[in-house]
Amino acid sequence: MNAYPHLKRGLSLAVSVAVFAGVLVVLARSGAQVEPEKKPGTLVGVPGAGKRAWPMFGGTLSRNMVNLVEKNMPTDWSIDEDNKKNLKWVAELGSKAYGGPIVAGGYILMGTNNEAERDPKVKGDKGIMMCFREEDGKFLYQMVFNKLPQGLVNDWPREGICSAPFIEGDKFYFVSNRCQVVCAALKDGKTVWTKDMIKDLQVFPHNLAVCSPLLVGNRLFTVTANGVDKDHINIPAPQAPSFLVLDKKDGSVLWKNNDPSKNLLAVPKGEAQEGFIKRLVDKGELLMHGQWSNPVYAEVNGRGQIVFPGGDGWLRSFDPASGELIWKFDCNPKNSFYALGGRGTRNDFVATPVVHDNRLYIGVGQDPEHDWGVGHFWCIDITKRGDVSPKDDSFDPKAPANKDSALVWHYGGFNKGVAGKGSKKGERNFKFGRTISTAAVHDGLCYVADMTGMFFCFDAKTGQKLWDHDLEAPVWCSPYWVDNKVYIGTDRGRLTIFAHGRQKKIINTVDMESPIRATPVAVNGVLLVVNENKLYAIGK
Repeated sequence: MNAYPHLKRGLSLAVSVAVFAGVLVVLARSGAQVEPEKKPGTLVGVPGAGKRAWPMFGGTLSRNMVNLVEKNMPTDWSIDEDNKKNLKWVAELGSKAYGGPIVAGGYILMGTNNEAERDPKVKGDKGIMMCFREEDGKFLYQMVFNKLPQGLVNDWPREGICSAPFIEGDKFYFVSNRCQVVCAALKDGKTVWTKDMIKDLQVFPHNLAVCSPLLVGNRLFTVTANGVDKDHINIPAPQAPSFLVLDKKDGSVLWKNNDPSKNLLAVPKGEAQEGFIKRLVDKGELLMHGQWSNPVYAEVNGRGQIVFPGGDGWLRSFDPASGELIWKFDCNPKNSFYALGGRGTRNDFVATPVVHDNRLYIGVGQDPEHDWGVGHFWCIDITKRGDVSPKDDSFDPKAPANKDSALVWHYGGFNKGVAGKGSKKGERNFKFGRTISTAAVHDGLCYVADMTGMFFCFDAKTGQKLWDHDLEAPVWCSPYWVDNKVYIGTDRGRLTIFAHGRQKKIINTVDMESPIRATPVAVNGVLLVVNENKLYAIGK
């Protein structure tokens, strides 16, 4: 990253209803298994609370931005001071807020920075995790984290906490700006345990640790953010894990994996390191920059799998209990290349993978400060094993070369006639751009946006593009499906509401007055919308 003042602003996305105090996972030799009535994606209420929840980024273990519970959601409101309409309450956040909103047990958690200075004794740039009462938005408490002393290479200024927490029962789990995995009490924010990934595991987070962790049974899964140094070439800690699994009880390490960086541990004798690194990166054998995505859980034929997006552009599925590799998939063309500052064609991930009906949906991207560039959106069969990458760049799942590939369909690449040597700044010469947007898949349709502001609706089974819409502004957040509507925000502060369907229909567009980079969340009849510095509860 080269002087990116807004680095990780869009790394938190959220939406769907589930409760994991009741999710019991049996870990057997064959892998993690979830009780049939509580499979990933099940939408249930909070036991004993009489309320529904959105307890993690993506709402459920499948991370799908779909809410099948809430009804009669608002489509018309105003936040204008002189013309307020359908606002229940408003809460002040810092100057940037990406980590949430996450809702359970009557509490709302939100990651932000310290620009609001809720506590007059806490001054200066900090990472802040705020907690509000769901009923009326009353501020309850905040957790405060100092910035890392190394500065922007590890902890970018004024970005706050970008991790969206995972709430289970009376505790919640998140990653702080200091690259710590934190377990805290929901009622008061008191720390239960902390795992320092820098001190204990030698992780070198590039710019900011942002992962929204996933809890399945007793296992807490996270991406560490291990990446390159300030010169954007060398990886200071190739031995450190990219993927980490902790025991939820005490934060002890259950297993870890450094596949995206391990090839750097053996530089051939006599070869210059920089040239060796470049060769590995262009072949997809080494992480390129940072690692800012989130894991997803799936279950196939009774066997659980945890899928991690890596900084080398590969998806990897592991047995949740043992860490044994199940499958891997390269999400870049074989002829792609990486160049500093986003000028190349090889990408990694900021979006989160979504699982639906044994299919995984994800688009590739880069640090959003790298601006526009060619991207790819994938639908992948997660029932296969081994290296299931496409074998050529035609991306035809019916091609003989791809008979063993997990490719179901693909959309993206350059427009016809473009040589494919990259994109000039602001030039859209591709079908699908880089994205940091997580998909919403429901009722045979798949909704997703790219960073340029193009919003797409695909047939989820075939990949046929049914319609698209130019939102006329960059998109950092994700589409949110609820009540037969799809909500999507933009960097210009406009929230557009589409009717669910195979034909495009816009219901309304609402002005939220500043960038919308966190995904809206619907819970208990209320729509929660975050602009750059406020949390709005919308409903009649």
